[in-house]
Formats: sequence, structure tokens, C-alpha cells
Amino acid sequence: MNLSQDILIIGGGIIGLSLAVELKLRGVSVTVISQNFQQAAARAAAGMLAPQAEQIPPSPMLDLCLKSRALYPAWIDKLEAITGLPAGYWPSGIIAPVCEGEVYEQPESFTLNYQWLDGDAIRQHQPGLGEKVIGGWWYPEDGQVDNRALFQALQTAAKELQIDVIQDSAIELIRQGNRVFGVETTAGKIKANRYVLATGAWSKQLLDIPVCPTKGQMLSVKVPEDSAVIQPLQTVLFGRGIYIVPRQDGRIIIGATSENVGFTGGNTPAGMQTLLAGAIKLYPELQNYPVLEFWWGFRPATLDELPILGASAWENLTLATGHYRNGILLAPVTAKLLADLMLEQKSDPLLADFHYSRFAGVLAI
Repeated sequence: MNLSQDILIIGGGIIGLSLAVELKLRGVSVTVISQNFQQAAARAAAGMLAPQAEQIPPSPMLDLCLKSRALYPAWIDKLEAITGLPAGYWPSGIIAPVCEGEVYEQPESFTLNYQWLDGDAIRQHQPGLGEKVIGGWWYPEDGQVDNRALFQALQTAAKELQIDVIQDSAIELIRQGNRVFGVETTAGKIKANRYVLATGAWSKQLLDIPVCPTKGQMLSVKVPEDSAVIQPLQTVLFGRGIYIVPRQDGRIIIGATSENVGFTGGNTPAGMQTLLAGAIKLYPELQNYPVLEFWWGFRPATLDELPILGASAWENLTLATGHYRNGILLAPVTAKLLADLMLEQKSDPLLADFHYSRFAGVLAI
């Protein structure tokens, strides 16, 4: 194999495919190298679009997340128009319940839309909450997307747009001076004019950048068939160390652990027990719902838990990695800003705060 393309994206997860679709729609020849998705970060995600519920403090990161959240409706419409598939976007809002004994400080972003709900108001908004819930913050502009449906839509969009997706593993970036000259894969060398590194938790295997895996375990349950309604949960519940994400088809996603165990896979009894105990405390009815599935994945974490976006030390290599807990939320803004940078040399001021050079003291590149 010795293909030559304009742009080669190394990584076929949510970030890599989102950028590939954006570039292709702007008329660029693009190829994607995709390896095993089963352990990728999107598997360890529930698809929450939650810059406010996460209580990200006022910062460039909050600005980036809010910008991406605002892009979501039009971005989803575009994907669904290309593919004819639902991408599972649901602007459901998010409640962050507060239980007895927990501190509930007012969010720092005073200018954003949110509301405190007391014990009565929160139960009117979402019946069935646990008795220890004394109130909570309501974030009406946060929401969710079904991460698996979104990934399927992106894969289908790539196919519809005739983007070459090579199922292979990248072994080495071939570099000389200040340029990348190719990617060595298990099937041979692939060349391009420009390259994008979007391999998530596996980025350090190709480039010495401070990205490491953080394992997340998750599970799902299903509303019983004899229930009076398909989905009694009509909003995401974002608690302390636990979140509960309802899907409109009756599934409920519960997540997620955060474990620094390298690439050690598998679900553990301790992980499942922690998740179930936290979820049942917030929404007790879950204890009666049948379990559907357990799974895990690896989030790409950086030293400051912020993404690495934009130019690299090599003039034809762009970085799109380290999104940690916010990869699905940041997919549309990552695609837009990096496409602007690569095709129009237009650098959004936000990118400066996510440049790899902030890790200069620990980099070997």
C-alpha cells in the first residue's frame, strides 16, 4: 500500500470522522485510518452536552464548549440530511441534583441560563427522585446525543461522501526535519500532503505528547415493557460522580468510572457497584429495571485535562486529541476550527489556549 492523498486523518473515532466530513464538504480529498473503535473514548461516553452541568469555570475551555454546544443543532441537521439517519440529538436539558449533606454553590458563570430548583420544584420537573435529593440546578440549554447513533451517522456520512476509510493500525509517523513524510501501517506506508493526529488515548504511541488513557466503565438498563410510558426520565441527571442519561427509546445509560489503570480493559464488580449505588440513590426506580449491557472505554486525558488542538512542531501535522470527557461535545467545533486552520490559515483565537506548546517542559518533540 502506498496511497497518496491531500489530507490523511489518523484516527477514525468521533473526532477524526467529524473533521473528515467537514474537510470533504469543503472539497478536499481526505483519507481516514481507523483502528479498533470498541475501546475508544466514544464507548466510554453517554453523549452528554454539558458544559454547564460539568460546572466548567469561566475560561477558554468553557468558551470552546459553549461554542460547540451552539453548533450542535445545525451540525446534526447536516449529518441527518447527508445520511437519512437519526443522530440521536435530544436537547433535553440537564438537572444536577443535590443531596443532603452536599454543598450546592452557585455556578460561577452568572451570565448563563440556569435555575435553582428546590425539593418540590425539582420533583415537579422530574418525578421519582430519591428522598435524599433536596434540590438541584436546572440547565435548560445543556442536552445529549446518542453517541452510538452519532458514530453510525458519521460512518455513513463518510461513506456517502466517498471518504476513504482504511481499517488499519498506524505504527509510526515517518518524520524528517520539520515535516511528516508518511504513516507506516500494518499494511504498508500511506503518504499525504498533510496529516492530522486524532488517535485519542493512543496518541502517545505515535507522538511523544502527554496524552494517557483514563478508563471509564458504564452500563445501561431498560424501562420495563409493562411501563405506562416508554421513558419516565425526561432529562439527564448529573450527580456527584454519577450521571444518568435517558434515551427516547427507553434505554437509560449510567456512567462512568474514572480510572487510571492504563489500557487494562474489562468491567469490574467494584465499578458496577459504585455506578449502581450512585444511580439508585438519585433515581430509586432504577433498581427494578432490567440490565441491558456493561462496557468500558478509554478517554484521552492530558495533564491539564484540556484538549490539544491545532498546529504541531511539524508544519504539515495538525493535532486533534486529548479531549478527555468532552470529545463528543467538542466534535463540531473541533471540526470547524481545524478545517478553518488547515484550509484557510484562519486561526481562531481560542486555539491558542489549546496549543501543544503549553506542555513544553514535558515534551520531547
